[in-house]
Amino acid sequence: MTSKNKKRVILPTRPQPPTIEQILEDVRSARLSDPVFVSLAEGSEEFLAPVRAEMSMPDVESQYQQSRAYVELNRRLQEELSELAARCEELKKAGEQLDLSISEIKDKNFQN
Repeated sequence: MTSKNKKRVILPTRPQPPTIEQILEDVRSARLSDPVFVSLAEGSEEFLAPVRAEMSMPDVESQYQQSRAYVELNRRLQEELSELAARCEELKKAGEQLDLSISEIKDKNFQN
């Protein structure tokens, strides 16, 4: 049977992802015997506490400030990366110059 003879299967469309509210409601209504929670180590309340606690929407302003700080830090890192690359190139050139100077000094000493 060749690939041309195979019937083409039409897949159903992908469902919409759940909203944050739907996810939170699902987590809140989950039983403690749910396999996800059972897989956590016994007595690990620090893992279950955030899930069971009443969750509110993240503070938008706080997230905005964190995002701005991340973008600024990323920009600074890119600048530092460029500066490090330039300094690395300078060090390579200085190393080559040093090797050349050493070779010249050795040549002078051997000629004398």
